[in-house]
Amino acid sequence: MFYWLLRHWVVGPFMTRVFRPWVVGLDNIPEHGGAIIAGNHLSVIDSFLMPLVIDRRVWFLAKSDYFNGPGLKGKLVRWFFLAVGQLPMDRSGGEKSSQSLNAALQQLQDGGLIGIYPEGTRSPDGKLYRGRTGVARMVLDARVPVVPCVMVDTEKIMPIGRRLPKVGRIGIIFGEPLDFSRYYNLEGDRFVLRSITDEIMVALNRISDQEYVDVYASSVKSRVEAERSALAAKRGR
Repeated sequence: MFYWLLRHWVVGPFMTRVFRPWVVGLDNIPEHGGAIIAGNHLSVIDSFLMPLVIDRRVWFLAKSDYFNGPGLKGKLVRWFFLAVGQLPMDRSGGEKSSQSLNAALQQLQDGGLIGIYPEGTRSPDGKLYRGRTGVARMVLDARVPVVPCVMVDTEKIMPIGRRLPKVGRIGIIFGEPLDFSRYYNLEGDRFVLRSITDEIMVALNRISDQEYVDVYASSVKSRVEAERSALAAKRGR
């Protein structure tokens, strides 16, 4: 409750005044019950801004590193992330990662809202990339609808590499909920997982103006980093 009040009365009003979000399709968010909000991912600020326009609390999975910083600065960062609805996600794999995902599943089963980025990482260039099937597994485990959500112009406010956001206006579009109940009890079928994921990405593509690229964003990032490293090595000769 403490962090809920902070979000609504301190963090929320400040951020909405600064970024003045315009919103379309807010009535597509269920008033009750669990649901997954699956979004595109253009900027680290996406997870902070989208929940502010929804009356219900939205939880996002964020890197656990954000919650473990030392000293006063670390405590302030942890406070801020909790205030805007972030759950620590351990990405080291194994049991710790499973526990993080179980916490998200518990929120869904308790009737909460969880925000997920099917691309798995921020878009390196503003395009929409292939979704990873983790979102489909969560859909089938929790048996909840999926609301597609598109963030608009957040990459202009806070592009990759920038420490602090610029002042500007952003947009948020919520699409109609997607029902995947026809796939329940088929959690072990990898073709079903891919079908669900692709349907979510198609829905995101339809309500955004992003170009869709059927490769993983992480692969593009790895290739770009490799090219940069090769260029740096060549210059250093």
